[in-house]
Amino acid sequence: MLDLLTTIAFYLVPFVLVLTLVVFVHEFGHFIVGRWCGVKVDAFSIGFGPELWARVDRLGTRWRIAGIPLGGYVTFHGDANAASAPDPDAVRAMPEAERKVTFAAQSVWKRAAIVFAGPFANFVLAIAIFAILFGVYGRTIYAPRVGSLTPGGAGAAAGFMPGDLVLTVDGAPVDSFSKLQEIVSGSADKKLVFVIQRSDQELTISAVPALREVESVIGKVRIGMLGIQASKAAADIRQKRYGPADAVAMGVQETWTVVRRTGSYIGGLVTGRESADQLSGPIGIAQVSGQMAQAASKVGIAPLLSLVAILSVSIGLLNLMPVPLLDGGHLLFFAIEAARGRALNERAQEVAFRLGLAMVGALMVFSTYNDIARLIHKLSGSGS
Repeated sequence: MLDLLTTIAFYLVPFVLVLTLVVFVHEFGHFIVGRWCGVKVDAFSIGFGPELWARVDRLGTRWRIAGIPLGGYVTFHGDANAASAPDPDAVRAMPEAERKVTFAAQSVWKRAAIVFAGPFANFVLAIAIFAILFGVYGRTIYAPRVGSLTPGGAGAAAGFMPGDLVLTVDGAPVDSFSKLQEIVSGSADKKLVFVIQRSDQELTISAVPALREVESVIGKVRIGMLGIQASKAAADIRQKRYGPADAVAMGVQETWTVVRRTGSYIGGLVTGRESADQLSGPIGIAQVSGQMAQAASKVGIAPLLSLVAILSVSIGLLNLMPVPLLDGGHLLFFAIEAARGRALNERAQEVAFRLGLAMVGALMVFSTYNDIARLIHKLSGSGS
């Protein structure tokens, strides 16, 4: 029993810390821009449910920590609930001076800026973390040279051999193994033309990366793979250090890479290229958090910080989806309002928010079901 509790704590504590940081930054983005725009903030909550701690600041905002650490929210004056659904009747009943500091009374551009600030803060957090990692640890760069091949893999079938140095892929220069992986992973089932150097010869090889499933923070994803491993020879490995400006530039580049990959996955779900049963929920993220914490105890905090950055980007992107209740749904309403010159009627907004709540709830239930199913499968497999 003690071992079980220890294991649960080992996964739960990193998960809560990681999620709390990402959620706090997201909500702080809404909060600070809201205040800059003159909106009164009634509450800033980390977690949902029963209140564990609270204090009220001099501007009347109630800062609270709640008992269910699976998110958070900012409540602006005039909001009907934590999802920032408007309460038109309450706003109309307010005195003019009080009405001016409500979220609903702001211009459409101010409201859009307040809503967009949450996901934007997530991207800034990711850039900052990646920049710190590049600045402190630098980057290990592997030459795009084949070290070994997976027997029966697409690379071996195409004729790659250990020692081959990849020069270009479809005419694009390749200067590192990570660049090679980036191109191949996004080209599943697509013919690629490689120019390689073998001894003192330049050769052309065509290969089609095979579609494979791999684990990621947001669940299993399908990517292209050749079955090629990088050379571990000392001559093919170098450590690159970055100054502050270059570290920030690399942070932006790494964040964009995560945005592109996550966006590709979400797009794949919409088009049917990716399977929804690959989605992970809180249990899956907790499992990855525990694994990264375990890795951090051996090699330093970098793996856990990388997880925070990747999860921050993922949450930022998911919140930008045009689903009522999410930030992207609010932005969609504001875009319609700007185009029409007036907001959608209250009934339409109410129905949309209820639909959004149902969609988000269904997604949470479905992803948690996936987590439990994978966990049961893993436990039953380890016991056979």
